[in-house]
Amino acid sequence: MKRLVIAGGLAAAAALLGSCTTMSKDECLAGAWGEKGYADGTAGYPLTRLDDHAQACAKYQATPNPAAYESAREDGLRTYCTVERGWSEGRSGNTYYGVCRPEEEATFLPAYRDGLQLHAVEAAVEGAESALTSAQARIEDREDKLEAKQRELGGEDLSDEQKERIRDRIQEVRGEIRDARRAARQAREALDRAELDLDRVRREMIGRYPV
Repeated sequence: MKRLVIAGGLAAAAALLGSCTTMSKDECLAGAWGEKGYADGTAGYPLTRLDDHAQACAKYQATPNPAAYESAREDGLRTYCTVERGWSEGRSGNTYYGVCRPEEEATFLPAYRDGLQLHAVEAAVEGAESALTSAQARIEDREDKLEAKQRELGGEDLSDEQKERIRDRIQEVRGEIRDARRAARQAREALDRAELDLDRVRREMIGRYPV
């Protein structure tokens, strides 16, 4: 099968897959390699996943059954390499490890890429919303601080030096408010653009996928 990786290099993806224990002690000792292979196939994992399992099970003196694993994994891949799954994997922003046969990939990949496109614009909307919320919160926080400093400046028994320090801080806070308002405007503009992109992509996908 062709080794094509979308949204990341194969080496980086393999490192990520192997960065945690893939099987528990009970799973290793049970030796249900067919079940594990089928599950990995339906999840779209590359064959190198078996190496990760072997490493995880080595500490328990349990060795894989490659034949059972690979055969079951092929069965699992038949449920993974579909148009519907390609779309859902893309929508979730998941990595594709090039596990489908060329004839399956011909239909899987377009759906996967369409799903990735929608995932990206949805993420852009969420990012802009988060930036706008953060900027608005900073505005409110700095306005509260400004009011507090202005009240403090009106207090009694302040030395000239203390008043000067408070005035300096007031100017700083006003500058922070201006910066936060600028950030809010930029976030609002980014959100407007992202929402337009999202609407456009959704319209393009209508009738092709469940959006």
